[in-house]
Amino acid sequence: MVSKESEISKIKSVIHHEEKKLASEVKQEGKAAMWFFKSHTFKVLLLVISFVVLISGILYLQDSSKRIYIEKSEISAPIISLSSPVSGVLQKVFVKEGDLVYENMMVAQVDNTSVRAKIDGLVIFVQNTPGQIVNAQVPIVEMIDPNELTVTGHLQEDKGLIDVRVGQKVVFTVDAFGSKKFNGTVSSISPSSRQSDIVFSISDKRQEQEFDIKVKFDVNAYPELKNGMSAKMWISK
Repeated sequence: MVSKESEISKIKSVIHHEEKKLASEVKQEGKAAMWFFKSHTFKVLLLVISFVVLISGILYLQDSSKRIYIEKSEISAPIISLSSPVSGVLQKVFVKEGDLVYENMMVAQVDNTSVRAKIDGLVIFVQNTPGQIVNAQVPIVEMIDPNELTVTGHLQEDKGLIDVRVGQKVVFTVDAFGSKKFNGTVSSISPSSRQSDIVFSISDKRQEQEFDIKVKFDVNAYPELKNGMSAKMWISK
C-alpha cells in the first residue's frame, strides 16, 4: 500500500515539475515576443512591408491609368446565312452544326433548288425540318468564316472611349481558359452606339451609350478560341 502511495506521489511530483517547466517556457516565449515587437528589427520590417504595399498600389494605379478595361466582350464572326432564292418544300439538309464546309458545297435542297455554301466555313445553325415549306430568303443554314473571328467589346462612352484608336495593342482573357492571356489589336470602333443597350448613370440619370470595339487576333496562333466565347479585354493607351 505504501509502495503505491509512493509511486502516486512521485507521479504527481513529475507532473508538477513539468507544469512549472511549461509555464516558464511560455513566459519566456512571451517575453521574447514582446521584445521582438518592441525591437528595431520589427520596426524596420514593418516599414519595409508598408513600403512594398505603397509601391504596389502606385504601380497598380499607374498601370490602370495606361489601360482601358472592357468587361463585356465576346468572340464572334459575321454570320453568313444560306437560303433558297424561292419558296418550296425543304427536301433535305446535308450538314449539321459544327461541320466544316467548302465553297459551293451543297448544304440543303428546296424542291429542285440547291442551297450551296458561299465560302469555306463552319456551320453554326441548321434548320433541319425536311418536309416543311420554307420561304425564300429565310435562312436554312448559318455559317461563319473562322478566319474572321474577332473579340468584340462593349465600351461605355464615359469609360475611355475617346482614348481608343485603331491599331492599339490589346490583351484579353477568355472565361473558358481562366487567366491565360491572348494578344490582339484594335481593328475597328463602331461609328454609332448600340441603341438597344442603354446604361443609366446613377448620379444624374443621363443615358450612357455603349460602343462596339473590335479586336483582331491571330486565329492560327489561338485555334482553341471559338465563336461565342465570353471574354474580357484591356486596351493599352
